[in-house]
Parts: sequence; C-alpha cells; structure tokens
Amino acid sequence: GGASGVYRLSDAIWLDKVLEGRQGTPVSLGTIFLHIANALDLPLLPVIFPTQLILRADWLDEELWLINPLNGETLSEHQLEVWIKGNLGLGAELEDDDLDESENIMVVRKMLDTLKAALMEEKQLEMALRTSETVLCFDPEDPYEIRDRGLI
Repeated sequence: GGASGVYRLSDAIWLDKVLEGRQGTPVSLGTIFLHIANALDLPLLPVIFPTQLILRADWLDEELWLINPLNGETLSEHQLEVWIKGNLGLGAELEDDDLDESENIMVVRKMLDTLKAALMEEKQLEMALRTSETVLCFDPEDPYEIRDRGLI
C-alpha cells in the first residue's frame, strides 16, 4: 500500500525497502507490479500520468482498466479529470495521449525524479546529486535538470 508512517520518503522509493516494508509510492509499487505482470505475461502497461504513475491493462475483450498502484483501485475517467484539474489547473482536460503507454526509460526517469526530490527533502545532498547526474545521463541537455544539479 501507500507509504504511511515512513520515517524517510526515500524508503518508499528504494525497491528493497518497499519490498521489505510493503509500502511505497505509485512509481515504486507500480514498477514492482509491472515486473510481476511481465513475468506472468499479463497485459499491464505503465502510464506516466501528469500526477503519478498509473497502470493500464488492455484486456483481450478490449476492455481498458486504469489502476492506481498505490491502492489497486480502478480509476474512472472522471477521477483522472479531477486529478488533472487539481494538478494542472481548472482549464486542463484529460487528453487521449495522457493514457498512452510510457517507455520503460520514462518510468526509470520518473522514479529517479521522485527519488531526487525525496533525497533533497531529507538533506541527503550527495545522493541527490548522484541521482541528478544519473538523470542527466538520459538527457544531458535538460535545462531543468541542469538547474537542479546546480541547486543541489
């Protein structure tokens, strides 16, 4: 389930700690679910939604499930629209491409971004800097990441 009572937010992101404590963030729990689904040949796909990682199941009968990895709830389009408006503003609308499958590299990037923010909050600046440098390996010209590295 979701992280509650966790002493350090980064403990909800490190996969070994997530497996040990059975609590995590949407991206850490989602990553574990995706790994298990892949091993079982289940049609589960990652979606980097504007608010968090969600999971998409495309079933053979063409039914689409959108799943919150934090609690296993199936998400409705209405819930996703509320999330988008709350995150991007009242004028924002749910677009079809908001639910597109994300490449694995984007899931890794989301996890690293979440980890970096947690490490900065915890004042673990050396590890946050290493995380930022890892992100820059994916996109060396990212101006936001270059800025973050300078701030760390």
